Amino acid sequence: MAVSETQLYAKVSNKSRSKSTSVLLESLLAKGFPAHTAQKALAATGQKTIEDATKWLHSHCNDPSLDDPIPQEYALYLCPTGPFHNHLQEFWKESKRQCGKNRAHEIFPHITLCDFFTCEDQKVEILYDTLKRVSDNFSQCFPSSISLSLHSSTSYLGFFVGDSHANILKEFAVAFSSEASALADCHVKPCLKQIHLTLAHKFYPHHQKTLEQLAKCINPRETCQWVAALYSRDMRFVHYQTLRALFQYKPQNIDELMINTGDFIYVDPSQQSDVCEGWVIGTSHRTGCRGFLPENYTERASESDTWVKHREYVLATTPRFLTQTKNEPNEKLNGEVPSSGMSRSLTNVLPLQ
Repeated sequence: MAVSETQLYAKVSNKSRSKSTSVLLESLLAKGFPAHTAQKALAATGQKTIEDATKWLHSHCNDPSLDDPIPQEYALYLCPTGPFHNHLQEFWKESKRQCGKNRAHEIFPHITLCDFFTCEDQKVEILYDTLKRVSDNFSQCFPSSISLSLHSSTSYLGFFVGDSHANILKEFAVAFSSEASALADCHVKPCLKQIHLTLAHKFYPHHQKTLEQLAKCINPRETCQWVAALYSRDMRFVHYQTLRALFQYKPQNIDELMINTGDFIYVDPSQQSDVCEGWVIGTSHRTGCRGFLPENYTERASESDTWVKHREYVLATTPRFLTQTKNEPNEKLNGEVPSSGMSRSLTNVLPLQ
């Protein structure tokens, strides 16, 4: 077993797993699926519908890692929606067109509340309940407007949240992390550094002025709803590149990977040195199978395109933002590598039921 895989297994708790009584799980068990794979399917699809979980299980019937006890990684984000989100999306599009892709394009616009953490599959529902309770408690004290300041340096551009409002967000993050850590038996780390919403990161210094001008076109006075959203990703492929299949490919040899148009493929750049030119070896996000595929059948995708949104909660409607612009170095980030981008729309959202 590879060292990286051994480290992943070491993160998994060996404690006995309690039997879930959720309706979704009971339905999957009634279909004859084993409990551990049923729980894995529910976690991988956001515990939304029986159809989603069943489809995932059928797609992964040949997945060699189906029985592996590797959980998902979860993160809690605060995401903007509405007109302000639309302005951010336009900035994403124009900044990529004029200056090329930077690290921020890998993820959608967000404010990080809690960094990624692991949670055992059968305890994910506890995270949902925790998010509901904490959001209910903070919905009344959540600021009606958020103070944002535009900061720029040679490698970072983004909004910093004003101290008074940042403290409220930190309290929200601490409340969620404390309760989730205690009830779900996982280690959740709240974001207690400078609270920020990244616009661009790790770009060429000569693009700074152009990015600044584009950022000033963002209208921060537009109405915005802030949504606390819980996302997950497959922790095995965090440092892989994500490709999107442009065409269907049917294998000609046993070591080749079957792909459909739109499939996402995880590719480890460090494993491509011995692969024939024009080919890559990757793992299918849809099936979990691994094999060779023609590189020209794919294009680069964003890191967050394969993430799953589990639950979200609308916290407040903000009539306008209080903003100012400053050119300041990025010392407040304390070495953190923030990133943003949008893989799916969050405009049409409802409070968590």
